[in-house]
Amino acid sequence: MTQFRRLAIPEVIEITPPRFGDHRGFFSEVYKRQAFEAEGIRIDWVQDNQSYSAGMGTVRGLHFQTPPFAQDKLIRVLRGALYDVAVDLRVGSPSYGQWVGCELSAEKWNQLLVPVGFAHGFMTLTPDVEVLYKVSAPYSKANEAAVLWNDPALAIEWPDVGVEVTIIDKDREAPCLSDYDSPFVYGD
Repeated sequence: MTQFRRLAIPEVIEITPPRFGDHRGFFSEVYKRQAFEAEGIRIDWVQDNQSYSAGMGTVRGLHFQTPPFAQDKLIRVLRGALYDVAVDLRVGSPSYGQWVGCELSAEKWNQLLVPVGFAHGFMTLTPDVEVLYKVSAPYSKANEAAVLWNDPALAIEWPDVGVEVTIIDKDREAPCLSDYDSPFVYGD
């Protein structure tokens, strides 16, 4: 049976589907609409994306898309391990500007549901990390946005993996949350 564990910000959910194995290998229903709906999660997924990060200490994020292309994301690791973070951007939320993190790995077989209204990012904990994630809206360059991955006010406790962080300029130059006018409103 699929396990659903709500994190400290309860809208962000760690999900671990069952995996059945024998001498041939394994089988798993990694997404089953009926199990999600039984937990009150009703999302119309429209696209699957896959990414690869070569080096340990690669940071991607903190990304999100603005309405009308805001995205729910369901993230899972196919190979390797990463530390996944979600930051609440919903103005008026009791957890606005707070973050939660969770280690995801191919070995743990877990996933993270990051809903609309949250920035999402991760740091790879191993080399050669492959990530597959579902999104509830198509990509829109005009609606692409980010906040600074290491914004001091967010105080995200990124793991120390013993190597210099690899990050692209676009993410390194993203605004701090205090300099961003969030379009997300709690309760909408």
